[in-house]
Amino acid sequence: MALTHFDTEGNAHMVDVSDKDVTDRIAVAEARVEMLPETLALVTTGTAKKGDVLGVARLAGIMAAKRTADLIPLCHPLPITKVSVDLRPDPALPGVRIEATVKTTGQTGVEMEALTAASVAALTVYDMLKAAEKSMRIEGLRVVLKDGGKSGRYEAGA
Repeated sequence: MALTHFDTEGNAHMVDVSDKDVTDRIAVAEARVEMLPETLALVTTGTAKKGDVLGVARLAGIMAAKRTADLIPLCHPLPITKVSVDLRPDPALPGVRIEATVKTTGQTGVEMEALTAASVAALTVYDMLKAAEKSMRIEGLRVVLKDGGKSGRYEAGA
C-alpha cells in the first residue's frame, strides 16, 4: 500500500485532492480520561477549582477541530460544517468519555479534525483537574467512524 503523503522520491507533500469528488463526509473519534473517583466527583459536583470542566473541554475540542490544519503539517484546511464534542462522566471507568463528531462537504475527510477535537478535549480535562490528580491517564484515542469519499464507510469493530 502506497502512502499518499510521500511523492515518488519519498518526500513529504500535501496530497492533491483537486480530482476528488465533493461529498458529504463525517468522522467520529473517541478518547477517555481515566481518574480517581474523588477526581471525577469534582467534575460531577461542579466543584473543580478551575470551573466547568466539561464545558471548557467541549469548547476547547471545538476550537481545536477548526485549527487542525495549523497543527498537523500536511492536513488540508477544510470548510467544517459541524463540530460536536460530547463529554460524559463515567463512574465505571472512573473518568470522562469523550466523543467528537466533525462534518464537512468537500474533497477530503475529517478524521484528523475529529481526532484533534477529542485529544484536545481530553488534554483540557487533564489541565483543569491536574491540581487534584496528576496521575490521570488519557487513553483510547481512535477513529470510530468515518464515512464519505472514495474509500467509503469505516466503523471500528465492524
